[in-house]
Amino acid sequence: MKYKKALAAVITLSIAGLNMVPVPALAKSKKEENKVIKSQISQYQIDYINMPWWETFNDEYLNGYIDKAIRNNHDLKIATLRIEQYRQLEKMQLAAELPSVSGGFAPAGIKIPGQTNTDGMWAFPLMVHYEADIFLKNRDKTRAAKKDWEKSKIDERAAFITVASAVGATYFNIVKADKLIELQKEIIKDRKEIYELMSERNKVGLTSTADVVRANKAFVSAQADLMDLEKSRTTLLNSLAVLIGESPADSASLKRAGYDDSYFVKVPDSISSEIIDQRPDYLAAEISVEKAGIDTRAAKKEFLPKINLIGLISFSSSALNTAFNWSNVLGFLGASAMLDLFAGGRKVANLKLKKNQYEQVLQNYYKTNLIAIQEVNDSLVSLKQDDQKYKTNLDVYNMEKQDFGFSTHKYDEGLISYLDLLQRRENLLSMNKLVVSNKLDCNIDYIGLYKATGAKIQ
Repeated sequence: MKYKKALAAVITLSIAGLNMVPVPALAKSKKEENKVIKSQISQYQIDYINMPWWETFNDEYLNGYIDKAIRNNHDLKIATLRIEQYRQLEKMQLAAELPSVSGGFAPAGIKIPGQTNTDGMWAFPLMVHYEADIFLKNRDKTRAAKKDWEKSKIDERAAFITVASAVGATYFNIVKADKLIELQKEIIKDRKEIYELMSERNKVGLTSTADVVRANKAFVSAQADLMDLEKSRTTLLNSLAVLIGESPADSASLKRAGYDDSYFVKVPDSISSEIIDQRPDYLAAEISVEKAGIDTRAAKKEFLPKINLIGLISFSSSALNTAFNWSNVLGFLGASAMLDLFAGGRKVANLKLKKNQYEQVLQNYYKTNLIAIQEVNDSLVSLKQDDQKYKTNLDVYNMEKQDFGFSTHKYDEGLISYLDLLQRRENLLSMNKLVVSNKLDCNIDYIGLYKATGAKIQ
């Protein structure tokens, strides 16, 4: 009988020891698995993009596209889902700090040495296992997992700012393309007239054939430029559709304001260097350094002994109807302190690896700091220079416009030909195209500055 009890204890421990993790939850129904959870946009996500700043453009279409993007963009949904992913990873790591309990049913057959008969046994073991975290190794691993979760929230903010910036830049590029196409069509119209006039003059010997060929070449070239502009606009419309989570097949129907309604940006004199402290990449790099430090500390604690507590209670009996009698209870409580005497250098290599990773992350933090300052400065310089270029070319355009007025007056008085007037009008249209590009480049540069400052620009 003593042999049977001893063997029952061994069998129970062996069977129970096969599973020393918490019993998994029951599988969800197929209906629950296929259920799609639609997350609603939160106020903190709207705050990510500094919506009042976008409203300064006073463009209802742009505001609408920004709103659609933060609600429907798939990259943003992925970034939001990653937060939950890292949250669950943190919870999984937290479980390592808690005791695990497992229970089950363990029927067995027993053959004792020296006896010819075989007995059956019905066992219902309940086992508790706990690794005493005296040195806070598991606590450090949980802290590291929490840092990943915190970083995922910063990455979400960065994704929102990036998508909003892409929507704004794409939108103004479309507005620019609309105006350039309009002006290009005017140029084509004039060049066609110039070509036709030169052809007529060539017939009566007033213009050389070479001039006619050049006029025709300019006309065809203008048509090719128009096709390039229309192609670029179509591509931009498709990009905008994807950014706001709509099908590119309907991108041609996307509405936008006209060039004349475009907001003229206010160029800031300077940007405080302290603003980089709020950039998502800077904050993410800071958290990465903290996490790498925790990982290194946890790697050092791997050299310390593991202290485990094991408890077992089992109802065991050769007859099922008496299995739950108190006299048939088998109990066991034990503890162990185990230290790896030889691990093939794995722990040493792991510690060196974590230290190396810490140094890499630290260098990346320094690099991120420098890049942040560079991007803010570059964005501000680009905005100031493009603003100056716009103002200079606007002055030239106004002078060209005034000169064209004089030419029109001369034409009315018969001092110049209609052909001369068309050529000067083409110069005016070409200068207007340059001004249009410069003005909307300032808007795009302003958005670049918004992104470089982490949406904290006022």
